[in-house]
Amino acid sequence: MIWGAVWLLSVVSVAAQQQERYVKVNIAPDHGDWLYRPGEKVKFDVQVTKNDVPLRDVRIRYEISPDMMPPVKRDSLVLKNGTLTIDGGTMKEAGFLRCRVWAEYLDRTYDGMATAGFSPTEIQPVATLPADFVSFWKKGKEELARIPLNARRTLVPERCTDKVDVYHVGLWNYGNARLYGMLCVPKAPGKYPAVLGVPGAGIRPYQGDIANAERGVITFEIGIHGIPVNMEGSVYIDLMRHAVSNYWNVNLDDKDRYYYKRVYLGCVRAVDYIFSLPEFDGSNLVVSGGSQGGALAIVTAGLDSRVKGLVSFFPALCDITGYLNGRAGGWPHMFNEAGSEFNRTPRKLETAGYYDVVNFARQVTVPGFYSWGYNDMTCPPTTTFAAYNSVTAPKTLLVAEETGHWRYPEQVEASWLWIMKQLNLPMVK
Repeated sequence: MIWGAVWLLSVVSVAAQQQERYVKVNIAPDHGDWLYRPGEKVKFDVQVTKNDVPLRDVRIRYEISPDMMPPVKRDSLVLKNGTLTIDGGTMKEAGFLRCRVWAEYLDRTYDGMATAGFSPTEIQPVATLPADFVSFWKKGKEELARIPLNARRTLVPERCTDKVDVYHVGLWNYGNARLYGMLCVPKAPGKYPAVLGVPGAGIRPYQGDIANAERGVITFEIGIHGIPVNMEGSVYIDLMRHAVSNYWNVNLDDKDRYYYKRVYLGCVRAVDYIFSLPEFDGSNLVVSGGSQGGALAIVTAGLDSRVKGLVSFFPALCDITGYLNGRAGGWPHMFNEAGSEFNRTPRKLETAGYYDVVNFARQVTVPGFYSWGYNDMTCPPTTTFAAYNSVTAPKTLLVAEETGHWRYPEQVEASWLWIMKQLNLPMVK
């Protein structure tokens, strides 16, 4: 099922959005749904405005390019009345064609983009499934299962509410490491379903997902770096600059030691912990995340049959070898032209197959909610559709066409309405 828009009564979650700008570069394909068939021509309507009035005699330059690929057309000119229609051409096969425009005004540059989708649900991944993929991860889970949880949870009184208790939690994880997270548990006696929140890229503190726990669900937000998630924010800034800088490339030449092995298995360890909680209802668990977290949501559902549903916003790590096949690859773009000399080695390419989210999408058997836009240049739509199209389980896709690597509050709320339905919870505003 594909949604082009959604109507909601309320928004209770905050999501990153594109900020308003003094001068706007508005671009739209000539099809309202931004969709085309291969061979069908697309035209992009451009308007440069200030106070919603077209700017006269503004200089612009533009590029037309396939998703994350070099431009196939570029030009620069002065817009006499602030508007322009650009002939974008077409694509011969399923994919995305992007129009980017830069406008110069008062010594500043403003930009905009629009991306036409050519039969995106027909995009096929380039990622290949290693012959021993399932056995590789089965062995990893068996090794993890031999490690005791050794769970420690510490109440955080200043974060607790009259409805929810908040804890900082530490567990033993794969690779002689710890896994940390923030746990929120409803105070009222009873058994509750759970949502595992998996993180986007980087490193940061967490406060606990209290608002959603007050809906009547256990929430557990985890970090992935084996570092407590309750320290001062400045600590994580320093760690990202040094200790965990560029972590996605660490040991990429060894599939058994690659950084993400501990991360992926750590998500399974988080599921272990949820199932150990006396407050958990023992069955209903959804995993949710965006970007790297969107990837981890798919990975967790693909690895662990105890997961009953997943929410994935613009997942990273999808079809990451796309660049070797003349098309976009997923974040962290380790195989693009900039990283080609360093990363395009046989061993690193071999490792990629065991961690590509496409191959976990192929293992997913539970319902999922997926959402992204066409203008995302961090987790390009070519790659997210490559993963989505590999899922054979029931799936719902909410497309917010104009969004980049951000989401509207309506998308977030739609995901929670889906979660509550999946967990058989009342539709609480």
